[in-house]
Amino acid sequence: MYSGIEKDVINEIKAWSEHALEVPNKYFNNLPACPYARSAWKDDKVDFVFKYCAHKQDIYTAVSCFDDTKDLVIIVDFAFQESPDDFDDDLKQLNNAISQGIFIDKDIWLMGFHPFEEANDFIDDGSFECLVEEPYALIFVQRLSKIQESADKIKEKGYYDSYLDEFNASEIYQQRRDLYRRLEHGNETS
Repeated sequence: MYSGIEKDVINEIKAWSEHALEVPNKYFNNLPACPYARSAWKDDKVDFVFKYCAHKQDIYTAVSCFDDTKDLVIIVDFAFQESPDDFDDDLKQLNNAISQGIFIDKDIWLMGFHPFEEANDFIDDGSFECLVEEPYALIFVQRLSKIQESADKIKEKGYYDSYLDEFNASEIYQQRRDLYRRLEHGNETS
């Protein structure tokens, strides 16, 4: 199904997940940076979409067609915006549009990683050896309800105690929580 650079990127993402996301991390109260990554890979709950054009149709399609056969769809974006701030702003606007029903299903959350954004030392100490030279951005498509309910569970275990003050994490957490409340109660304050 995948070949060439796509296969290499998938292998790189899986290797990075194993290296950085699936191991106990002191910054997350000794929980893995992504406590659910290992089981998602093991249970074949991750899918990939490769985006080569600047337009956003691949993102719109991934959001519109999310059907729960997978827990996570990773959009590998080779035509990403150069500015990390513009990239993050677009994701924030897309999350707001999703929450307003633009894509019908409001229970979707997008999160991204930009290759030119400042490294997150909490997650990766820089020791990972990349397999692919060509830069790409990642956009993660997931169920808003599932990710927020999971976040609430790990928050009780001290997962966010150190992390929320760093890397704009508290703003992202708050936006996701507010959109989840809107989804559950019809507004952001309930």
